[in-house]
Formats: sequence, C-alpha cells, structure tokens
Amino acid sequence: MITGGTDPSHLADALAWPDVQLSRLGFGAAPIAGLYAAVDEETAVATVDAAWEAGIRYFDTAPHYGLGRSERLLGAALAQRDRDSYVISTKAGRLLVPDPSPAADDSDNGFVVPATHRRVWDLSRDGIRRSLYDSLDRLGLDRVDLLYLHDPEHRMDQALATGLPALIELRDEGTVRAIGVGSKDTDALTLLVHESDLDAVMVAGRYTLLRQPALDRLFPACQTRGVVVVAAAVFNSGLLATPDPEPDATYDYQATPPALLERARRLAATCADHGAVLPQAALQFPLRHPLVRSVVVGMRSPLEVTQNVELLADAVPPQLWTALREQDLIP
Repeated sequence: MITGGTDPSHLADALAWPDVQLSRLGFGAAPIAGLYAAVDEETAVATVDAAWEAGIRYFDTAPHYGLGRSERLLGAALAQRDRDSYVISTKAGRLLVPDPSPAADDSDNGFVVPATHRRVWDLSRDGIRRSLYDSLDRLGLDRVDLLYLHDPEHRMDQALATGLPALIELRDEGTVRAIGVGSKDTDALTLLVHESDLDAVMVAGRYTLLRQPALDRLFPACQTRGVVVVAAAVFNSGLLATPDPEPDATYDYQATPPALLERARRLAATCADHGAVLPQAALQFPLRHPLVRSVVVGMRSPLEVTQNVELLADAVPPQLWTALREQDLIP
C-alpha cells in the first residue's frame, strides 16, 4: 500500500511504501563525486547539508559514481542525521575492484577522480550481495532503503536469472526495504517490470518535458504491476537546464541533435510567454504524472540546491501546460 507523506513541506509531500518515503525532490549524488568536474569534500558536504536544510529527505547514489566516492561523501555528510528520518538508495551490478595499474583518472567514465579501481559487471547472487555490503561499508550504514539494479539492459539474461532474484532475496530478508531497476532503456525496464516483483523503477531521461517514450509501454506496465516511478535526468543532461538552450547544450551527455534543440527552444519560448522558465517546467512536468513519486536531480553545490528547490516551489501557470499541449509539445 502507498500512503501520503507526513512532512508538510512541499518537498516532502510525497507518496510512500510503508517505511520508505520519497521526497518529491530527490538528491542525486553523482555530481558531488566529480561528474565532469572535480568537487572538493568541503563543498560536497555543504551541498548535502543545504539539501537537508531545504527539506530534501531522499538521497540517491551508486558505486559507479566516482568509483565509490559518492557513497563515501554522502555517508559522511549524513552521519550525524537521524537514520530513520531519510531515505537512501544505491545500486548494484558493478563491483569496484582495485586496479594495480590505474590510469591517471576516471575521466573516460565521466568522473574526475583518481582511477584507483575498475568496474566489473557482476549480476550473480554473490555479486549483488557483495556490491550491497561494499556500499554499506562506504556509506557507513547498516542498511539502505531502496536498492536498484543498475543499467542491466545489456545483460538481461543475467538480470532475470540471478540479479533480480538476488534483490528479491535481500528484500525478503529485510536487508533492504524496497527494490527496483534504474536505466534509460524503457524496453528493458518494461520487461523487468513484467517479469519480476519490483517496487520501483528509476527511468533516466525518458520521461521529461522534452521526450516521453516511457508512456508507451513502461508506464502502463508499472500501473498494472503497482510499480512506482522515480524520474531522473529530467534536464536531459543539460539541454533543459537553462532558460535559453544553447547550440552547445548536451543531450544524453552528447551533442544535441538539431531537431531536439529546435524542440527545446520551442518549449523555452512557450514557457517565457507564460511567465515561466524552461528548467522550472522541466522539473515540475514529471511530477504531474500520478505514477511519478520523486524527481531525482544531480546537484554539485549549495547554490544548485537552492535553485532547484525554488524551481520546484514556484508553480508554473496552469495555462502553460494547456499551451504546450495545444502545440503538441507534450502529450
């Protein structure tokens, strides 16, 4: 059963599983681990502190983010908080193995951190359990609330045969409270929703103001199976993050195709016509769908936290959604 949140703040006005409550705005902890630019420890902790003070109570991380740095920083920043007052999710599927001859840094994988380890895919039962226990050690916690299988789309046979059964076992044992899958591949997510007993999916970049392919098959599957949705990458890696999309803005961490850039500019112009800005609408749009319980946004500084909280709090005029529909810019 999914119930209403108890915190009166707009951030915590979320729906929840029993004992697992997701704030409407979730803190994505990849940027503090050096995603595309280095972030020092003091700034990282200050960013988590700012999120806490703003009312954010859902924090998402993964071993992949900065080769464990994200989990270590997040755990340190939350160490003095009441463990029962927040929700934390991490992910499994990649193990971190010490690299005897490391590269200078991990920039090939997007993180500006020393490449002291390498990622090894392992969706076996033992691999999933080891991944979780390693994460708990880095976080300094005795549990996580939500464990996602991370990016399994190229290993679907293993995901179905061993990965998801291992997650279910951990949930049945009470080691984790809820389980899910995180990916940008809506076909993979749809299949796994149908074939396994999931609590949630984290869909990255596929239910945004710009594009909504998750509506085709994934959301109906989630509705049928009682699976809730966490929307991530709602700015499509940068294209929707500024009021006026620039030609060099990125989409899915690559150069933006001309057709999508033009669509983003049309969205931005319509927002401006109705007294709103593009990132404001981009952040609020996914939460209009009843399946979407939280929007997770990566943040690397206290300023970004403040900006995102304000974008969510300042509701866009209802007429904007009507105008976007009339122009066939949203369903």
